Amino acid sequence: MDQIKTGKFLQTLRKEKGFTQEQLSERLGVTRRTVSRWETGNNMPDLDILIELSDLYEVDLREILNGERKSDMMNKDTRETLLMAADYKNESEKRRARIVCIYFVLGIVGLTVNFILNEISVPDNFLTGFLKGFTFGMPLATMGMGLLYTTGRMEKIREFKEKVILKKGDEA
Repeated sequence: MDQIKTGKFLQTLRKEKGFTQEQLSERLGVTRRTVSRWETGNNMPDLDILIELSDLYEVDLREILNGERKSDMMNKDTRETLLMAADYKNESEKRRARIVCIYFVLGIVGLTVNFILNEISVPDNFLTGFLKGFTFGMPLATMGMGLLYTTGRMEKIREFKEKVILKKGDEA
């Protein structure tokens, strides 16, 4: 797929409909800069947005992905399959949000326990020192993991790890 060709096609379709980048961005709930990146080929819209663009511009999704007009409207089966794929992606994002929520709750609980341990009078020994250190370090780690998930970096780390594992498997 040629992203630059697709981007130019998206720009052509937008102009045919008489939308500015700002109007399209408001309609789709994205920034104008995001629309600009699609049209320059720097980024591609998510699948659910591609389906919205296909409906809005009244073109087949395959035409958008190929960057040129080719066929009649997408058939019903293909559209349903793509909608199911978009739903799957949305479920994946909901799962990621739940994981992030768990990380942040664990962080808050850890900090609360740490605060309580530091405020009450408990004798200093190995166990209390360990608990104080753990309840301080664990929230930092969970918040870091939550940050990796929210920024999408965890997915990139997983992809990199898979590439490294595949390369090691090919070498063996």
